[in-house]
Amino acid sequence: MPGTRTGAVADPTGRSVQSASLTLVVACVGLVVTVLDSTAVTVALPTIGDQLGGAVSGLQWVVDAYALMFAGLMLSAGSISDRAGASRAFGVGVGLFTLASALCALAPSLALLITARAVQGGAAAVMLPASLALVRQAYADPRARIRAIAYWTASGGVAIAAGPVVGGVLTDALGWQAIFLINVPIGLLGLLGLLQAPRSTPRPAPLDLIGQVAAMLAVSGATFAAIEGGAGSVLAGLVGAAVCVVGAILFVRVERRSPHPAVPLRLFRSVPVTVYVATGFALNFAFYGIVFVLTLFFQNQRGVTPMTAGLMFVPMTGFVMAANLLAGKLTTRFGPRPPMVAGQLVQAAGLLGLVSVSRATPTAVILVLLVPLGIGAGLAVPPLTTALLDAVDAERAGLASGLLNAARQLGGAVGVALSGALVGVGFVAGMRIALGGSAALLLATAAAGAARRTRGRA
Repeated sequence: MPGTRTGAVADPTGRSVQSASLTLVVACVGLVVTVLDSTAVTVALPTIGDQLGGAVSGLQWVVDAYALMFAGLMLSAGSISDRAGASRAFGVGVGLFTLASALCALAPSLALLITARAVQGGAAAVMLPASLALVRQAYADPRARIRAIAYWTASGGVAIAAGPVVGGVLTDALGWQAIFLINVPIGLLGLLGLLQAPRSTPRPAPLDLIGQVAAMLAVSGATFAAIEGGAGSVLAGLVGAAVCVVGAILFVRVERRSPHPAVPLRLFRSVPVTVYVATGFALNFAFYGIVFVLTLFFQNQRGVTPMTAGLMFVPMTGFVMAANLLAGKLTTRFGPRPPMVAGQLVQAAGLLGLVSVSRATPTAVILVLLVPLGIGAGLAVPPLTTALLDAVDAERAGLASGLLNAARQLGGAVGVALSGALVGVGFVAGMRIALGGSAALLLATAAAGAARRTRGRA
């Protein structure tokens, strides 16, 4: 059959099953490396601090430089993917991510490492929507597409679960640089696989560059104020806060007047959309903020190795995957809101249970207390996406999904910034405040999600 490679079985569109499967693998690999770098690096932070220097604030920037670029550029990443074509955008993203990973591994100073991490985050923002678009394009049959997207989503869950362990093992065995170097051969293989994938057709898509810049100013200023202000620099905190306010005001003005805004503000007139975006922020705020703090607690306060610290997260991250599967069944049976709200309540209960942890707490007790965090996160996230998409018209689904992803990444960045600022004053006391504050935020969004006014469509 024309257009079919030898040995491949063709689907009705003439595209081979072999090619579609390869495209799925490449897209999943792209998602895995972007998610893995969000969690694996955290476990290596104490070792990075020992070798490159820098206080807690410097280590916060190693995480947040990546998360901020990821969150900020996510607002335009979908449009970039459409304008360039998903395959080209994904290829550029993978190439840039691979190069930035090599620069991270070779960085001789913390400042250069942070700079390379920012480039990584920008590349990850381009890769994420492009990888999903590749999966959708590769499968013409709706049922096959649904299965493929499920595999793509599951690969992200595997990366979350494996991240701390992979980070700890590589850091102990080969040094923290190995966390980044491993991305190089993976990235090159991804580019080779992409050569066999179908080419995507570029299509016109508006870009709101001024709004994008304003958004980056706002989120970067807020994070800078939290990290540097929390480190004791009052002037830096004030400057960051001022930049945040200016960026936020500019963003609102631009989005109101732009014919093609990155974030149509009218979306937030819908109570469900506002609540679900806030929920995404809160979930990542709690999850990544606490992973950051507990990593430092395990290694700097309790004296365990990076590998042991990574293994201590297994009960939590392992239950994320199991709860993801349960969440799908519960969503099908009861709708998205009950499991979403239940997940937040379970995660909040786990955070409050950890408030009692001290340096002398037995390891077994800590491991048990971490389990609700994994169960809660795993229950809440899948139905959250479903709930948000149910709350908007079909033509706004892509925009709403990008907005949710941006809010989640921003939540993780702010969670790391504020949690790190708190433990910088007094570790155990600051950790307890961070745990309690994260629990309070989740309880607030759970209450909002359970309210009747979250029903309806934007």
